[in-house]
Amino acid sequence: MITGASKGLGRALAFRFADEGARLALCARSIDELKRVELELSLHGAPPLVVSCDIADHDQVERFAAVILEELGSVDVLVNNASQLGPRINIAEWTVATWRRIIDVNVNGLFSVTRAFLPIMLKQRSGSIINVSSSVGKKGRGGWGAYAASKFALEGFTQTLADEVRNMNVRVNSVNPGPIDTDMRHAAYPDEDRSKLKPPSEVLDVFVFLASDRSRGTTGQYFDAQEFQKTKKEIA
Repeated sequence: MITGASKGLGRALAFRFADEGARLALCARSIDELKRVELELSLHGAPPLVVSCDIADHDQVERFAAVILEELGSVDVLVNNASQLGPRINIAEWTVATWRRIIDVNVNGLFSVTRAFLPIMLKQRSGSIINVSSSVGKKGRGGWGAYAASKFALEGFTQTLADEVRNMNVRVNSVNPGPIDTDMRHAAYPDEDRSKLKPPSEVLDVFVFLASDRSRGTTGQYFDAQEFQKTKKEIA
């Protein structure tokens, strides 16, 4: 199950997990973009289950989770990828409404989606939850406002939940994909040369590792996707 799967990192993850043989359930706010991904994956030989959902709306989350669990019966891997950046302005300039929207998506949405799928993982006594983080969730920087605050919250959520469910064979980790060529990155750095950034498809090995049995026993950890990729190449 991948949230925010209509573009960028989420879309790349969908195709990579399809190549790994996973049966996919995907959600995003934009049904048009999601349908395009559905068509492309179907032509790729891996038709997914797709549901339009704004994860900031708890009722929508409950409805899409019900559809997915009815169709699939269980979820073994949950990638909490969906998030919003918000404006790159100083905190004093934020409006309350905009601040709340970013927190609603990035923190409350994270909670709602995890809460919807966690019971089935606890019941089956297995599962992997992967939360997509950011470097500004480890060290805040000016101009990142609610996004940085939300990613700090994500790290706390990851560590707390990991501690709560470690004896149930459910693992919870976070991954910082680093600078990659996505629309969200471009919104943050509009003057950056996108040709010098890695495409999302080149930072996915750590997600596959955390979804697989190879990461059994690994929980409550923060991973830098690009450092993981570099280390893997050095070992190879």
